[in-house]
Amino acid sequence: MMNALSMSRRISLVSQEKCLATSRLLPLGHYPVWVGKVKQIVGSTLRDLKEDKSSLITNFESDKSAAEYANLYKQDGLTGGHVIMLGADALSISAAIEALHAYPGGLQVGGGINSDNALSYLEEGASHVIVTSYVFKDGQMDLERLKDLVRIIGKQRLVLDLSCRRKVCKFYL
Repeated sequence: MMNALSMSRRISLVSQEKCLATSRLLPLGHYPVWVGKVKQIVGSTLRDLKEDKSSLITNFESDKSAAEYANLYKQDGLTGGHVIMLGADALSISAAIEALHAYPGGLQVGGGINSDNALSYLEEGASHVIVTSYVFKDGQMDLERLKDLVRIIGKQRLVLDLSCRRKVCKFYL
C-alpha cells in the first residue's frame, strides 16, 4: 500500500481507484464535483446526458464535501489534487470554491475554466487552473484563447488537459 505523501506526485487525472491515506478512504487525487456532491461518474455518460438526456452512471458518491476532502489532503500534505466541476451549476462552483478555501495553494481546479473566470479561481486559492475544451474549437487548438489565458494568469499556473478518447482503434484529443 502506498502512503499519501509518496502519492503526491503520482496522482492520476482519470482514476477509478481509491486509496487509503492515513486510514481514510479517498478518491485518488481527483475529485469531481457534480451538483455540489463529490461524485465519480462514467465519463461518457456525462457527455450522453448533455446530448440526449440519458441517465448518469455513478461509480462512487461520497457523503463528504469537497471541503472535507481538501482538509484531508491538507492534513496529509498531499498537493496537486484536482477539483473538477462537472457542471456549471451554482452548487458545484460553490463546492469547488469551498475546497479551495479549505486548502489554499494545494489544489488545482478545472471544469468550465475560461479567460473570464480563470483568475478568480486562482484568487480563491487554486494553485493552478486546468483547461480543456475552452482552448479547442472545431477540433483544433485555438491559440488565441490559449495566449489570452497565458496573458491573464501566466503559463506557470495553467494546466492544459489533453485528454484522449479512443474511437475505432485510434486516439483523438
